[in-house]
Amino acid sequence: MLPTWANILLMVGTFFFMEGAAWFTHKYIMHGFLWSWHKSHHAPYDGVFERNDLFAVVFSLPAIATIIVGLEVEALNPLFWIGLGITGYGIFYVIFHDIIVHRRIKIPYKATSIYMKRLIRAHKVHHKYTDKEGAEAFGFLYAPKKYQPK
Repeated sequence: MLPTWANILLMVGTFFFMEGAAWFTHKYIMHGFLWSWHKSHHAPYDGVFERNDLFAVVFSLPAIATIIVGLEVEALNPLFWIGLGITGYGIFYVIFHDIIVHRRIKIPYKATSIYMKRLIRAHKVHHKYTDKEGAEAFGFLYAPKKYQPK
């Protein structure tokens, strides 16, 4: 078993690692061979769910698996903390991407921080493209300074 500080570091490190993993999967999988799922996110839709939401189900499986294995197999306890890091990223993704940026749940929110304005602008730039080619800004919780509102 690792000391508590190491487990927390592992969880936080996993959270930040997930932004890179999300960028990669967004660019090369969602805008690649699984565009058939993701294109629903680049088109207007009516209803609560879109085909793109299948990614949330798929991406939750490693988090669930690592948490369960980490709890059940004492020698593999660090997997529990990795699973918490993945889950934490997923929670932030839902809050920032689905609720704040896309307003899938209506809340009274107006971006005031430079970070949030840049994040929202980068995602709007990403959605200028309705085809799988040509898009930019594939991150979810990080947007480069070039997307800073003027």
